[in-house]
Amino acid sequence: MPVKKSGLGKGLGKGLDSLIPDKVGNVEINEEPKQDEFMVNINQVEPNKEQPRKNFDEDALLELSESIKQFGVLQPLIVQNKDTYYEIIAGERRWRAAKLAGVKEIPIIVKNLTPQERVEISLIENIQREDLNPIEEAIAYKRLLTEFNLKQDEVAERVSKSRTTVTNSMRLLKLNEKVQQMVVDEMLTTGHARALLAIEDQDMQFTVAQKIFDEKLSVRETEKLIKKILKGDILTNERMKEDDEEKKQLKAVYHELEEKMKQALGTKVIINFKDKNKGKIEIEYYDSDQFEHLLEMFQSIKK
Repeated sequence: MPVKKSGLGKGLGKGLDSLIPDKVGNVEINEEPKQDEFMVNINQVEPNKEQPRKNFDEDALLELSESIKQFGVLQPLIVQNKDTYYEIIAGERRWRAAKLAGVKEIPIIVKNLTPQERVEISLIENIQREDLNPIEEAIAYKRLLTEFNLKQDEVAERVSKSRTTVTNSMRLLKLNEKVQQMVVDEMLTTGHARALLAIEDQDMQFTVAQKIFDEKLSVRETEKLIKKILKGDILTNERMKEDDEEKKQLKAVYHELEEKMKQALGTKVIINFKDKNKGKIEIEYYDSDQFEHLLEMFQSIKK
């Protein structure tokens, strides 16, 4: 399969061929003449330990492996010759799925790239497929900045993103490491994470993050909570923990009341409380007879 000529910035959304250009940014790629696709033993190929993506969805890998069992690896991996083996530049997901499928040989295209070019191509391939979680993406941008002395606008140009997008992405690395892991584990969305950046205290960040997850707060509710914290309505991390403990105790009390009402009324009862002074009670009924029965019970209480 011949390599199509394309600029890196134009590669997004056009398939993996577009990600393997004759130049990265303004840097010419030094490749051996006309090295096209060929098959190698899968055990001769190894992943790049420095590639941005660290997490792979197991279900998605199994799905791809089933496809590979039927049709084979349709798109070659881009690799670099490391003398005793080939190191993956782009296509680790296909390599992992092919291993699961029990494939013996896979198609590759060999490229001779600089370390910076390898990082850029790996990053762009993953961004194109939306394979990176927000923290992995932020780390990759930071690596391009720190290891290769690029400026933020240069990074943005190489990955076809706006400078603001790159800046906002890297801001996530200012979060408490435990909060970052919650984003990786999809316990928090990027919206929640960005809202938490307004809190400078790292311990407080984590406490609020746990509260967001435990109470399933929306991004809007999270923003309101953080405004209260910043205004001083909720003063300290210790106070937050006390409030959480009080809510846990109230939850236990109301759960007991739900059970008592369930037994008395013969149907499911849910108590949604905002605090110890207010909330609402939901009583379920499943047919007209049960509704009439409940109505009679409440009317008899009036008498």
